[in-house]
Amino acid sequence: MNTELFGIYATYLLTLVIAIPLGKYLAKVFAGEKVWTDFLKPIESGIYKLSGINPNEQMNWKQHMKALMTINLVWLVYGFFVLMNQDKLPLNPDGNPGMSPDLAFNSIISFVVNCNLQHYSGESGVTYLTQHFVMMFLQFVSAATGIAAAVVFFKAFRDKTSTNLGNFWEFFVKSITRLLLPLSLIMAVILAFSGTTSSYEGKDKFISLQGDTVNVSRGPAAAFVAIKHLGTNGGGWFGTNSAHPLENPSYFTNSVELIAQVIIPIAMVIAFGIFIKRRRLSWMIFGVMTIGMLLLLIPTVSSELGGNPAIAKMGVSQLTGAMEGKEVRFGPAISGYWSTVTTIISTGSVNSMHDSSMPLTGLWQLLGMMINSFYGGCGVGVLNYFIYLIIAVFISGLMVGRTPEFLGHKVEAREIKIAALITLLSPFLILAGTALSSFIIVNHADAAWAVQPKAWLNNPSFHGFSEMLYEMTSSNANNGSGFEGLGDNNVFWNVSTGFLLFLGRFLPIIGPIAIAGLLGAKKYIPESAGTLKAETLTFSLMTFAVIVVLNALSYFPALTLGPLAEYFTLIK
Repeated sequence: MNTELFGIYATYLLTLVIAIPLGKYLAKVFAGEKVWTDFLKPIESGIYKLSGINPNEQMNWKQHMKALMTINLVWLVYGFFVLMNQDKLPLNPDGNPGMSPDLAFNSIISFVVNCNLQHYSGESGVTYLTQHFVMMFLQFVSAATGIAAAVVFFKAFRDKTSTNLGNFWEFFVKSITRLLLPLSLIMAVILAFSGTTSSYEGKDKFISLQGDTVNVSRGPAAAFVAIKHLGTNGGGWFGTNSAHPLENPSYFTNSVELIAQVIIPIAMVIAFGIFIKRRRLSWMIFGVMTIGMLLLLIPTVSSELGGNPAIAKMGVSQLTGAMEGKEVRFGPAISGYWSTVTTIISTGSVNSMHDSSMPLTGLWQLLGMMINSFYGGCGVGVLNYFIYLIIAVFISGLMVGRTPEFLGHKVEAREIKIAALITLLSPFLILAGTALSSFIIVNHADAAWAVQPKAWLNNPSFHGFSEMLYEMTSSNANNGSGFEGLGDNNVFWNVSTGFLLFLGRFLPIIGPIAIAGLLGAKKYIPESAGTLKAETLTFSLMTFAVIVVLNALSYFPALTLGPLAEYFTLIK
């Protein structure tokens, strides 16, 4: 057990060793300061010239959001038609078919919004061409979209009063050329030399020990896996994601992939404080996020190492912990760590099957996605946290009888209304979606659909409810992981989660950017003795309390009906 726990300690320590200097580097890149990657400027200039972009043109927050939404809609339309017609395009050695309209609708939205919720299996659902020129392409640009949006947010608080928030296209291009591409190249080389497949050949055949002929899928997965984690995308080249031995061959590659999915979210928090010249604020935010992560991680690892109570009652020894759904080459401890970071961050990749996790582990996984701000995805983690922070500012202002202020700008009714709307949006989408699916499966189980609702669930009762709750939560959080006991490749789940994916991605980006843009345009108020300082430990604890209370009030009843009820059933 000590060896397994040491793997967690070492992995997280290495993550910080990389993420902190990376955050300092990113702050300089987006501030326009001199950095060692300036040799890439001619390439960036060529991109701007070819695209007709003036990177020096200043935009306000509305122009930024217009650019962001426009380009994402272009990618959505492009990818939708490629997915439906991929069987007619080259680089399809395994002869995979085109997608149905509802599956293409879900898949393209999922990759555009940085979620990678996969209602298909990578080996049989998409071609090599689609993997490269749709899926992997979108893994780069969706991550860059989130990072660029975060930099717009940074700009709003860097100057005392300003409506000029830089150029979206400059932030977007630099996110790829200065960050995502270089890191992906390094990681892809490491994975390829460590056993992750990198071939363009079709399925290979071999004779098993039983004498059966087995067809093994392969493909250029190393490059795909690199950006899948660095961009907190999470979609697997193979259907079983990073539990597949050709996608994640060893404990070493497991650690590399774990580190990769956490470094940019942490780096963006560090970069925020350096960029706006308030380093203490970023460390306070990082502290709250880390405490939140540990409060989810510790009970998760404890639950998985403790084994299954039902199996223990049968007199079966579980010295290695709860191994159902786990890979022997990893074990339950590091699998528990993976399941925590992949759900608090919007990566959604898996190295074990979440559907086989202990009930309380499923609870913490769900809660991590519901909160969605402990580190969070590339760029958007900071934006999600900001909503909680603004509400904490508002409540604190009321408690001391002062007009709420944040970084020298008054927080007034308009900003609070936007924050409240975004706060209420997530529970509404998750709970309404789960309620609708529950109503259908109870009252219309035999509906004459292509896939009848009664065939959706492989597990009955509380766990079946958890599977539906998890799917809606994962979609809203743009996470993409799943309790795979749910049969989700049908019209209902493809369409319903498709809409959740879109709303759950763009409204929580537009809301914080709108608040930041409105605050940045207001007159700067110098700090005084009565100013509520956001860099203090007291205010950080207030923000953490807001996160806990809001999510407890929103989700506790649903969690009681699902993982908590299953847990008490298991131990009775």
